[in-house]
Amino acid sequence: MSFVSPVVLKGANVLLEPLSPNHLDELIDAVSDGELWKLWFTTIPSPDGMATEIERRLKLQNEGSMLPFVVRFIENGKLCGMTTFMNIDGANKRMEIGSTWYSKSVQRTSVNTECKLLMLTHAFEHLECIAVEFRTHFMNQRSRNAITRLGAKQDGILRNHQQLADGSYRDTVVYSIIAQEWLAVKNHLTGKLKL
Repeated sequence: MSFVSPVVLKGANVLLEPLSPNHLDELIDAVSDGELWKLWFTTIPSPDGMATEIERRLKLQNEGSMLPFVVRFIENGKLCGMTTFMNIDGANKRMEIGSTWYSKSVQRTSVNTECKLLMLTHAFEHLECIAVEFRTHFMNQRSRNAITRLGAKQDGILRNHQQLADGSYRDTVVYSIIAQEWLAVKNHLTGKLKL
């Protein structure tokens, strides 16, 4: 039996649904809100590349290393992004939350906080993970700030970790939340959503 399997995670404002090829048109609309694929320091699929990205994520799911979700904003019923459990290590009860992007119209709202609360709750309370990682480009200050606001702590920086499509190199900043910190982080995130 796989360590993770597709699941729906529902909050007050967002619904995380298992990714499906049927989400293609809605994801193209979502990524077009802000032309997110033009950001140089992150990799977000363009409308033309969305079908390939869905296929890639579902292939990794079939291999057991990723569990991809779409993010639906309950108020209007529209998809507003994608996120995943990735680099899944069931033997050691560890995983990363990443490959996340949100439409510009929901950035700097409670959407990210609620998505992370749902995913972390599932990881720590249902899958009994011992640690959950987050990784981002050193230059992606918005992402770094968002990860820190969640309550994750920086583990270190992997220098020249990856070469990007434009030939530049990515220094990857690694953060984590460990099981012993989960209750405090959960209280913090729940408090932020009540503000």
